[in-house]
Amino acid sequence: MHPSRRRWLGLGAWAGLGGLGAVAPRPATAGPDGPDDDRIQPGRPLRFARDHGAHPGARTEWWYATGWLGPAAAPRLGFQLTFFRSRPAAADAASAGLQGRFAPRQWLFAHAAITDLAAGRHRHAQRLSRWSGDEALPEAHARRADTALVLGPWRLQRQPLPDGGSHYLARLAAPEAGFTLALQLRSTQPLLLQGDAGFSRKGPLPSQASHYYSQPQLAVQAELQLDGQRLALPGTGWLDHEWSDELLAPGATGWDWIGINLLDGGALTAFQLRDSAQRALWAGGSHRAAGGGPVRSFAPQELRFEPLQEWTSPQTGARYPVRWRVHTPLGTHELRALLDAQELDSRGSTGAIYWEGLAELLDQRQRRVGLGYLEMTGRSAPLKLG
Repeated sequence: MHPSRRRWLGLGAWAGLGGLGAVAPRPATAGPDGPDDDRIQPGRPLRFARDHGAHPGARTEWWYATGWLGPAAAPRLGFQLTFFRSRPAAADAASAGLQGRFAPRQWLFAHAAITDLAAGRHRHAQRLSRWSGDEALPEAHARRADTALVLGPWRLQRQPLPDGGSHYLARLAAPEAGFTLALQLRSTQPLLLQGDAGFSRKGPLPSQASHYYSQPQLAVQAELQLDGQRLALPGTGWLDHEWSDELLAPGATGWDWIGINLLDGGALTAFQLRDSAQRALWAGGSHRAAGGGPVRSFAPQELRFEPLQEWTSPQTGARYPVRWRVHTPLGTHELRALLDAQELDSRGSTGAIYWEGLAELLDQRQRRVGLGYLEMTGRSAPLKLG
């Protein structure tokens, strides 16, 4: 989801960069910072390739790619790459003449992580830049017409294919974390529109929503340098794209989210937003049958996350459930992290500490039926979107 994305994440420091909280009215201009088609509203049809691109008039947005490398029976590595775009409240003030011309119009962030299961090691890196909104800037931009994201040497771009599908090409270098990564993620199924035709509720009010779609069961080819070792591996991935003005209902402190590629070819999404007592305030998700079949969207009362085992981070003291029992209309499953220590400290960019990592989905006979990513936010400190 990033009632996702992540998914989205570590949004706490964005308050210090201009604020993402109570949503001020945006100027309804036709310019790059306030176009009408960036508004989050039910009944708005998603249009492609346009909606693969950026929506600078929306408050926050992310493109979130995850997956595993190696066979599903014995994955070697997990990967996560997320680009975030944030429109700070200061941009609205600047457009109204209330701030100086140096007020930031947009922020671009990116996070990347590699989970090395054999070594039991999780490494991650992050990037941050101001962005004027000029799509022609070579060093940092997020283009509107289609997915085309650049943040220094990090980039993610979608390209259509002759068969009607598409693939994403990603490249990044993180020498401080000991890895470089080049990815090709090719679609094998139609887009999965989350919620009501891509309008995904995140709370009891219609304003607490996003436009959100997923691309599960991506065929992945990866080239990786890890501590000087070169690897070329196939794998399976998932990509989310989500944009929103308001994600957290009053009292919400964070969320838990899963995006699972089922081994039968289906896809399972589930999330909950929590209060300070770790009670669910809202929930949602979907199941799509194998081969891009029918989508079943879940009502809030149809989901329940039941924590079974916690891991405590020695770095931050945050406690994360790394084993869950997840109840959905698809049935009851166990979700288990493949490595407990998959915490990301993003205080150098988005400002938050969160957990994001590779996990397996087990049926009631403890057989693996899916692999994907689990995300948990607001467990080190409440997320503050403003």
